[in-house]
Amino acid sequence: MSDTQAPARSTGALVPPLGEHLTTAATRAALRLQNRLLHSARDHLGAQGFVELLPPIIGPVTDPGVRGAKQIDIDYYGHRYKLMTSAILYKQASLLAFDKIFYVSPNVRMEPLETAGTGRHLVEFHQLDVEIAGASRDEAMRVAENLLAHVAGQAADQAGAELATLGRDPGALRKETGLPFDRLSHREAVEALHRLGHPQSADAEIGWQAEELLSAQFDRPFFVTDYQKGSRGFYDRESREEPGVLRNFDLIAPGGYGEISSGSEREHDYARLVTRMRETGENPEKYGWYLALARKGLPASAGFGLGVERLVRYVAGLSSVWQAAAYPKLAGVVSP
Repeated sequence: MSDTQAPARSTGALVPPLGEHLTTAATRAALRLQNRLLHSARDHLGAQGFVELLPPIIGPVTDPGVRGAKQIDIDYYGHRYKLMTSAILYKQASLLAFDKIFYVSPNVRMEPLETAGTGRHLVEFHQLDVEIAGASRDEAMRVAENLLAHVAGQAADQAGAELATLGRDPGALRKETGLPFDRLSHREAVEALHRLGHPQSADAEIGWQAEELLSAQFDRPFFVTDYQKGSRGFYDRESREEPGVLRNFDLIAPGGYGEISSGSEREHDYARLVTRMRETGENPEKYGWYLALARKGLPASAGFGLGVERLVRYVAGLSSVWQAAAYPKLAGVVSP
């Protein structure tokens, strides 16, 4: 596979038995690469003053903006708790302790069955979650692009054996991830998709098929910014200068790999949070602990989540995220 052509999709039926999967040279190379990328990310963020915290795995609520996936309930001493689909609410809370934090977070989402063959979705996955007190959307974007450029450059310099096993050219990877990354507004992305013949709504989130199509037109990572209000969760801050536009972004990998990171400025004002919850169909009473913190004063912030398996897939040039997981779980595929 060339470094800019769209990766072939891989279906759940192609996932080998666990014993076979863990013993292949490609799996070992991908997992060693994952280890290197996480080490590089931790070193990079630590050098900038970020503190790594251990994220929660369960809570009374979790991120409602999970793009068609379902949450999983558990019994917690007679109370209905959730497995984390994203620790975003806890990231905001963590800024009461430190101004710059990150997690490597496990997440579980019951993805729709049709996602098993996208090459991009896992039921169980990990995110590198970053949050910065007092930051703007653009500052969070700079952290995200510098992080991707750094870890990809470190992989190109130090993971030659793994990349060779996986058929990835280190020089091409280094060139692809050179800074700065291009930026498109959501409106510009919609216009580009219309030119490609894709009927993308101007008011809706860009779906995974559209992301893949748009991604295939680029040979370097790029951002899509300014999604329309209503297309994302209540925590994405609405622009005060452009009502109806959210101060958020996606970071898209080129060559058909699609979105690998999403982020935004966060809404932190109590009254606005309650209003946004109601606008998105959420019951504020479910978020009692979070709104209690907001009433007392949550810091203004911006941040993002970077999918670990998606990052490995892109850097390694893999056809599917399951190849970047030791114990892959795809929608509808029963596996250990």
